[in-house]
Amino acid sequence: MASLLTVGAKSLSLLRLPTHNLPPFASRLQIRSMAHSSSAFNKIQIQRDDTTFDAYVVGKDDAPGIVVLQEWWGVDFEIKNHALKISQLGSGYKALIPDLYRGKVGLNVAEAQHLMDGLDWQGAVKDIRASVNWLKANGSQKVGVTGYCMGGALSIASAVLVPEVDAVVAFYGVPSPELADPAKAKKPLQAHFGELDSFVGFSDVTAAKSLEEKLKTSGVPSEVHIYPGRGHAFMNTSPEGIQRRREMGLTDEDEVIVEQAWSHFNTWMSRYLSS
Repeated sequence: MASLLTVGAKSLSLLRLPTHNLPPFASRLQIRSMAHSSSAFNKIQIQRDDTTFDAYVVGKDDAPGIVVLQEWWGVDFEIKNHALKISQLGSGYKALIPDLYRGKVGLNVAEAQHLMDGLDWQGAVKDIRASVNWLKANGSQKVGVTGYCMGGALSIASAVLVPEVDAVVAFYGVPSPELADPAKAKKPLQAHFGELDSFVGFSDVTAAKSLEEKLKTSGVPSEVHIYPGRGHAFMNTSPEGIQRRREMGLTDEDEVIVEQAWSHFNTWMSRYLSS
């Protein structure tokens, strides 16, 4: 089932994430404002073109930077968990989360779908570029991009469309061909997928293997990891994240696999972001 997003004058076709086997939600859509930031994060504002957006930063000022891109939920507890974890990996990173939804967060699948459907994807790429440049202007000599689900797709797009990026790690998401063709990636790119991911054409095994072939065509250094027995969003391991996955019918949990993925992530970013 496809939905159409209008980006400027051009329609961008995006697969809707499937909502079968999910609990029912109220028909009236309510978008709540984002909760107060964790005290570990410094809230900043970044200017790009004629707009300003909030971002959340954690980590050492002079460390390599990593832009961390949200799932379709928005800037919520789980993406902050990921950014905090990233800031503490290896010798440390400076992690920055741009608020692509401008303060809105989906608290259930219907809300998240609505927010993702309304996203200006090309505008989001501009936000990513502005975030990368902010990090480079504020102490980070090299900057990577990572993201999850929707953010994973945008991460891959940044490897194609954002020249200032130095390396990318994407989790379970591939951009539509109208947004970015991975065969044209210009930056080292590592990607992670679950073997049992059922989001056809977006993050299932077929999409992962297609991405792998396109990256070979691109000629950039690349790795695609497919984890056996794992479904979508397998990196979400907080109690709240596990509960939300269970409500979506995703019951696979494996801390060993998650730590393996983090190890691959850190090895990749350390290789390409070291000065």
